[in-house]
Amino acid sequence: MQWNPLLVDQLEFQWSTSLRPKLDGLTDAEYLWEPGPGAWTVRSRAEAVTRPWGGGDMVLDLEVPAPEPPPVTTIAWRMAHVIVGCLGVRTASHFGGPADDVATHRYAATADEALEQLDAAHDRWVAGVRALGEEGLVRPCGPAEGPFAAEPMAVLVLHIHREVIHHGAEILLLRDLYRVSRG
Repeated sequence: MQWNPLLVDQLEFQWSTSLRPKLDGLTDAEYLWEPGPGAWTVRSRAEAVTRPWGGGDMVLDLEVPAPEPPPVTTIAWRMAHVIVGCLGVRTASHFGGPADDVATHRYAATADEALEQLDAAHDRWVAGVRALGEEGLVRPCGPAEGPFAAEPMAVLVLHIHREVIHHGAEILLLRDLYRVSRG
């Protein structure tokens, strides 16, 4: 049995049949809609409500550790989390992708820009996972994964895929809530 294609298919099935097609036509109003008071989002540096995380004019609302309960987040925030925290950081650490982290990322001001970032991050991740082959799936993750350094790469791949699927579903739910809130 070849495990690499099965792991790639785990993400690609959800990506191509559900998540990505349902993001087509995402508007800037939806992208930045704050579904509740005090919502975390991506906003201009001048309007930052937390430490301004980011390397450009747009920054991510974020506190480490997060308050309890954590604030509700926008589509923009969740997309940024998938782009940077799930895919970008790991692609940089494990597949030679461009350096990426929450402190220096240039966050998207518009839905179209965010979708371009999401597509690029997804494509780099999937290419990296495919390139692992079967042998790469059993090698240890290494120091980039801290206390999980000794875990096989397959464990990381499964974790990242769960994260993208989970947060993707949240993004789509927020999109549905935006639609019904507008009548």
